[in-house]
Amino acid sequence: MAQTKRITDMTQGSPLRHIFMFTLPLLIGNLFQQFYNLVDSMVVGNYVGAEALAAVGTCGSLGFLFFSLSSGLAVGIGILASQYFGARDHAQIRATISNAAYILTIAGAAVSLLGYLGAPMFLRLLQVPEEILPLSLTYLRVTSLGIVAVALYNGVAALLRSLGDSKSPLYFLVLSCVINIILDLAFVLYFNWSVFGVALATVISQFFSFLVSTLYAWRKVSYFQLTGAEWKPNKHIIWRCMKLGIPMALQSSLIAVSVMVLQGVVNTFGQTVMASYTVVGKIEQLVQMPFTSLSTALTSFAGQNKGAGEIQRVKQGYRASALIVLILSLLMIPFFFLLGDWAVGCFVKEPEVIAIGAKALRIDCFFYFPLGMIYVPRGILNGCGDSRFSLINGMAEVICRILFANVLTQLAPIGYWGVWLTQGLTWTVTGLVCIRRYRKGRWQQLTLVQ
Repeated sequence: MAQTKRITDMTQGSPLRHIFMFTLPLLIGNLFQQFYNLVDSMVVGNYVGAEALAAVGTCGSLGFLFFSLSSGLAVGIGILASQYFGARDHAQIRATISNAAYILTIAGAAVSLLGYLGAPMFLRLLQVPEEILPLSLTYLRVTSLGIVAVALYNGVAALLRSLGDSKSPLYFLVLSCVINIILDLAFVLYFNWSVFGVALATVISQFFSFLVSTLYAWRKVSYFQLTGAEWKPNKHIIWRCMKLGIPMALQSSLIAVSVMVLQGVVNTFGQTVMASYTVVGKIEQLVQMPFTSLSTALTSFAGQNKGAGEIQRVKQGYRASALIVLILSLLMIPFFFLLGDWAVGCFVKEPEVIAIGAKALRIDCFFYFPLGMIYVPRGILNGCGDSRFSLINGMAEVICRILFANVLTQLAPIGYWGVWLTQGLTWTVTGLVCIRRYRKGRWQQLTLVQ
């Protein structure tokens, strides 16, 4: 079957080379994807003010929740497709693609509606201060409208990555990011649309990335060139996609709920701490990009090799990735001790916000290795179809984040610094849980393709 040259069989050749070459475009793409929110925050923080920045930031955990509910399914769909690709079952790959369109359209539309209608209630639950509530409501409602596009784009990207193509999604994200930046500046500086403007720019760029990626896949990858009969719903494929995707969506949603609880704790300390927490969160999204990119690469690598029965290659990929995480984590410690103030200062000008944010980064940077070791085992386990662990993983983060946040922030000598200690301790416990699950080896016996 003729395919684009970017389709890669990762069941042969050096595991380290495949993982590295697959991760690099993912990393660049994820960095550009984060620019959606980063540009929003930088434009708002520098041209509107700290109040508007806090309003955008307080929506972050809710945005992640809505994103997780719809896009966790895309991850499960990609895993199934990667194992079929490893098993050389071309008909089932095409069936997975056609049924993914139904699943993601329905899920994305439902979550978009939930986000738009439920926005006031969700923001009240987060204890958003009254003075920024109108701005937060505007941002959340507008960005909720783009969730269906995000879900569908992530589905196309996950399917391309399952076939070993991590470069094409990068190009789509770069283009949409450029559009987002241009529209952000135009809507805020020239139209004075403030928070509404940056939210609208994000939604427009999200729909653009979905449309371009879909057109590319249809024209260049023959698996996507489906006939009329192949569009018929397949209950067997839908069930497998849901069986994999729902636990992963719930895992991410549980994590998002725990982040919302932490955001609620942060909100009790006032706008300065809220703004600091928002900026540190944006910076640490960048910190996590190498880890999330590596995890996504491992999911496709493990999926293809598990489908082909190459268990030893999966183990080699795990060891190489753990070493990469160790090196990256050690490099980040001196960086934030030397340049933490500068990093925070890129987002805000208020000295107190910069001081709190820089110290928070110096606390968290010592926990980046356990953070990375959440993503390495998770990528392997996801790729091998260990969907049960997804819920265990999500529950571990929920329990830790809620417990540590409510205990540490109540201790007078710690106060709001407990917010960032909570992050580090949660990463540590969750990382240990992930490593233990991998070492137990249950993933080796799982079978998704017959």
